[in-house]
Order: sequence, then C-alpha cells, then structure tokens
Amino acid sequence: MQRTLARTVHMTGIGVHKGEAATIRILSAPCGYGVRFQRTDVIGVDQVVPARYDAVIDTALCTRIGNADGVSVSTIEHLMAALAGCGVDNALIELDGPEIPIMDGSAEPFVRELLKAGIVEQNEPLRVLRILSSVSVEHDGRFAALHPSDTFEIDFKIDFDDEAIGVQSRSDNFNGDCFIENYADSRTFGRLEDIEKLRALGFARGGSLDNAVVVDGSKVLNEGGLRHHDEFVRHKMLDAVGDLALAGAPVIGKYCGVKSGHDMTNRLLHKLFSTEGAWRFEIVTDRAETSPDYEISVPAYAQAVVA
Repeated sequence: MQRTLARTVHMTGIGVHKGEAATIRILSAPCGYGVRFQRTDVIGVDQVVPARYDAVIDTALCTRIGNADGVSVSTIEHLMAALAGCGVDNALIELDGPEIPIMDGSAEPFVRELLKAGIVEQNEPLRVLRILSSVSVEHDGRFAALHPSDTFEIDFKIDFDDEAIGVQSRSDNFNGDCFIENYADSRTFGRLEDIEKLRALGFARGGSLDNAVVVDGSKVLNEGGLRHHDEFVRHKMLDAVGDLALAGAPVIGKYCGVKSGHDMTNRLLHKLFSTEGAWRFEIVTDRAETSPDYEISVPAYAQAVVA
C-alpha cells in the first residue's frame, strides 16, 4: 500500500550553494499525490514543482527541478533519497527559499525526522515501475544502465585520481532497511581545490567540513575521518536512489553506474521512458512483492531520537 507521514516534519539548515538559511516542512499528502515541492517565498506564480525526472532543469553540482513559471528548487537529491529509502510515497515539501538545506551532507538527518514523525500506510495500492528490458546511456567516459531484476539493486563504481578516494565499487540489494542502515549517513564529498574555485564563482557558499567530506590529495580533512571506508561510493549510490525516485514510482530493477552522477541518471530516465517496451507500471498491494524484507523499523543510530 502507499505511505505518507503521520505528522509534519520541520527542519532548518543552510543551503550548500547559496549559503542562505532555509526552512522546510514535510507534510502528509493524499494517495496518488507523489512528492511535490512548494516555494512559499514566491508570489503571483505557480509555487509548486513536481519531483519528476522531466522537471529536472539542471544537474551541475546537484539536482534542480523547476516549473513553467520559472520557480525552481535545488539540491533535492538527499531528501528524495530519504523519502524513497523510508518508503514515503506521498508528501508535500514546503520551503522558504530556492535550495533544500544541506544538513550534514547526507540523508541521515532527513531519515531521523521522517522516522520520528512516523510513516503510515494509506488505503490505496502502490504503483511500482518495473524494468522489462535493459536501457543504458554513455557520455564522456561515464555510464549508467537499468536492467530487469526482481528487486531494486544498485551496482556502482567510481574512479578518482585523488589518492584519498581512488577506485571504489559496491553492489547491494535495497531490500528492507538497507538504505537506512547502510547508506543514509554517507556524506557528499569534494576536493579542497574545487571548493575554493566554486566559492570564487559564487557557489558552495554554505559548504564546510560540517556538511561534506573534503579531500586534499591523500588526506581526508574532516575531524574523525570517514564514516565508512567506502563512504564515497556509498554516497554516489545514495544520490542514485534520490535521482531515481524522480521516476515517480519505486523502481524494480538493477541500476548500474560507472562514474555516473545526477546528469547520467536523469539521461537514463529520459531514455527509459522513451524506449517502448522497456518498462511498465504495476500495481501491488503488498510491498513484500517487490521488497521481501521491507518493514518500517528504527535503525540503531535513530533509536534515541525516535524514542
């Protein structure tokens, strides 16, 4: 069955690129609503932007969506990943600025608040997106593909020149609480020299060691180091979960990415939906049909705040 929130979530933080304070409210929504963003700070135009792959208007540095009136919302991928990973199908996100707060650079703060609010089943069956045949895109040495599978899987490989990152690969089946327990806390990352260049261009104004892993050659500059030895590839998989959620329904298939990112995943979704016979929507009443061990539970790191 479909799911939404039992109570409204309130969160405040800093936008990583604009460096401006932002407040969001995540509200419950009726069956079939999907996920939508509403810019409460704009007047006289359509405030609502749907969280869909065909509403994506920019994928440089983050995923940004927009509507026909020019209203946009940036850096939605971590929140979208949290919603998808917690099994929230219907929600309205109100925000008072152009960018979702970055929090600690991962999806964990969003997951914590979603679990605290509670997730409830609704009275209509769930629509899922089943991959029927393989589709892929390739561009500038990067690759992304979707293949048929009985569940939602991700296989990802990254390859960076930086010694602190290097080559990392990981595969996982996102059944049950896999995302919450193994991926939600993996932070975004960047090179020290790139952050300095971005700031000179007016970006990354809110970026710091509090909301990103920063590397300089062989060094991880954050106090305490990494949360996982392969946190870099885990975060890329987190991003993929969030960007694939823009398909408008949980994906039943295997995503494979090689040096992929926001742009490649969005290209892949456009390719998928334009390929006849490669997909179909299916209606299920029990999530166990698509994710056998799925249940709403509280991971160890969130037990204290939920209790």
